[in-house]
Amino acid sequence: MSTTALRFPTPGLRAPVRSKPAPRGASRLVVKEPRKLKVPKTDFTVIKRLFWPVLMVLLVAGALSMGDRILPLIDRPISKIMVRGELSPASQQLVEQLVAPYAGSSFFEADMSGLRAALEQMPWISQAEVRRVWPDRVQVSLEEQLPIARWGEAALLNNSGAAFTPRDREEYRHLPLLQGPQRAQQQVMQQYQMLSQMLRPLGFSIARLELRERGSWFVTTAQGIELLLGRDHQVEKVQRFVAIYNKVLKDKLASIASVDLRYPNGLAVAWREAAVPATAADTTERSGE
Repeated sequence: MSTTALRFPTPGLRAPVRSKPAPRGASRLVVKEPRKLKVPKTDFTVIKRLFWPVLMVLLVAGALSMGDRILPLIDRPISKIMVRGELSPASQQLVEQLVAPYAGSSFFEADMSGLRAALEQMPWISQAEVRRVWPDRVQVSLEEQLPIARWGEAALLNNSGAAFTPRDREEYRHLPLLQGPQRAQQQVMQQYQMLSQMLRPLGFSIARLELRERGSWFVTTAQGIELLLGRDHQVEKVQRFVAIYNKVLKDKLASIASVDLRYPNGLAVAWREAAVPATAADTTERSGE
């Protein structure tokens, strides 16, 4: 016996409707957006270039305007000038006389460059430094010339070979005397320093050094010995003299008048009168040749 089941649609419910597939070849309609109106951009390049210069001009103008108002309020007359430096009493007094007119001047308007230039024009001043010290003082620092030797009859030389004129040359009579052409100041000073260093181990010091017009050098030691060095190779010649002096001449120092070092390989000794027999003198003159 067969059974057949019958299904009846439930009241109120609809059967699902199948959607039909989209037909092939169909195209969709796309709505285009309207074009936007392009507004040209503003070029700020010129403005940027002018901004900082204009700002600086305004700031400077403002500062100057404020400075003119503030300066009278903070400016004071100079009440004290301090002078520092190792100066002799006479030099200290002259410096004080020079700086005295600046006392009472405006702290900001006083000519400090002019004061420094005036100080450095003094012959015995090597270097001057002038600076303001808030609120109403000025400090002057001076470096006095350090004389190393006399130069000719009227001047002195410092360690760099620069000549200056002392106030009283008599107080420097103990310094060695250097002489030469005016243009050769530094050369003579350098030669003096070199020769002094070479002769010092012998116990010698230079009393006089002369450079003549033809270029020849002459040295006179404080021990009274004259050294004739010629125009060239001074170092080699002095080295030769040092070597021979230590070997042969050291014990005859009091008898030596001069030593001629202008020979290429030797030297000649001139003796003081009646100090050494002639035979000994002849032997010594040719030593080292």
